[in-house]
Amino acid sequence: MADLIRRALIYMGNDVKFVRNYTDVGHLASDADEGEDKMEKGAKREGKTPQEIAQKYIDIFENDVNALNILPPNVSPRATEYVQQMIEMVQELLDKDFAYATPTAIYFDVTKFPEYTKLSGQRLDQMLEGAGQGEVSDAENKRHPADFAVWFFKTGAHKNAVQTWPSPFSSPEVENGEGFPGWHIECSAMTKAELGDTLDIHMGGVEHIPIHHPNEIAQSEAANGVKFVNYWLHNEHLTVDGSKMAKSEGTSYSLADVIEEGYEPLVLRYFFLAAHYRSKQNFTWEALTAALTAYSRLLAKVAEYFQATNKPLQAAPDADFKAKFIAALEEDFNVPQALAVAWDLTKTDLAADVKLATLLDFDQVLGLKLESAMENPRAEVEIPEAALRLLTEREQARANKEWTKADELRAQLRSEFNLEIDDSSAGQIVKLV
Repeated sequence: MADLIRRALIYMGNDVKFVRNYTDVGHLASDADEGEDKMEKGAKREGKTPQEIAQKYIDIFENDVNALNILPPNVSPRATEYVQQMIEMVQELLDKDFAYATPTAIYFDVTKFPEYTKLSGQRLDQMLEGAGQGEVSDAENKRHPADFAVWFFKTGAHKNAVQTWPSPFSSPEVENGEGFPGWHIECSAMTKAELGDTLDIHMGGVEHIPIHHPNEIAQSEAANGVKFVNYWLHNEHLTVDGSKMAKSEGTSYSLADVIEEGYEPLVLRYFFLAAHYRSKQNFTWEALTAALTAYSRLLAKVAEYFQATNKPLQAAPDADFKAKFIAALEEDFNVPQALAVAWDLTKTDLAADVKLATLLDFDQVLGLKLESAMENPRAEVEIPEAALRLLTEREQARANKEWTKADELRAQLRSEFNLEIDDSSAGQIVKLV
């Protein structure tokens, strides 16, 4: 979702600096400063150092986003490289009396920031109803249950922390102020270092609206004295078969799972284009097959237009359709509507070279690598496993001279996968409808 918004901003003439943070220290099991550090937990589980764990999953993530044709960030800061900036921000909060020290941590005092819930629209007292002492970390040392840690000392629940740094902060239980940053302060310090005191746009999932993002606002505006973010863009969640993704239910999929099922990564990208970033989207394998069909048709259109023109790519995009495309993007980045504009273009009697130029222009936002289809309409699409099984079954049926069954399988391949099958002496020839 962030990539589509970024591409849209660039397409409409904006100069965009895009920052993607990596939290490689200090992220506890919940937003409320509780539980074991996820990095250390993973390190113990896999017998690696936290640094090795971070590199392993960053590599996997970056390989996946590259496969999905997501533009690389201008800068990708890692929390461990910005600890000094975090310490400086914590000291600023202490100096301005927005934070206070306890024997176990330094906390931000939410009562000193009256607009703490301005993003979520919640009332602070309502947020905390039903929150028992056992659910709030270090409750006896907090002035208010909603106060959150900006620095943890290496003591108490964190006495065995692996990733720690000395600091100028004092605690009677540790030497040299040794500890690690709270994960909320990490984001504020990294974005300040890379984008300044005020960000134009901050993105993230809707789950961060109640706690993490209000914490970022509070500590950044308290420390810097200016507005933190001009526009917050929160994306909704992806569900699987109508329910939350869950490993226990076998419905937590990775890109590798999608590829293993025979779908090229850009088919998944096309699937994501069908939902607005503020809307939930439901993943099913049937929906992904439908995305494959539509994406294959679009690639075939590009190939058709390219083959229909004998001149180099000199045509300009159609001005009217470009205006409609931009209008969709300007309506809160309505990418599904923008995609519909692209399909409407294919139904017109405009010249093939104009259609091609317009689709390639739109692809700056859609990111589907449509230019790959100018030589081969299936250059970026793999036939899914289910279709391959049907092709194998049909080949066997023909070998057994079961002509009725072979015809039925041909019809099924056409209706379900948009594949046309021609028989030749060399075997089955597969074409896109």
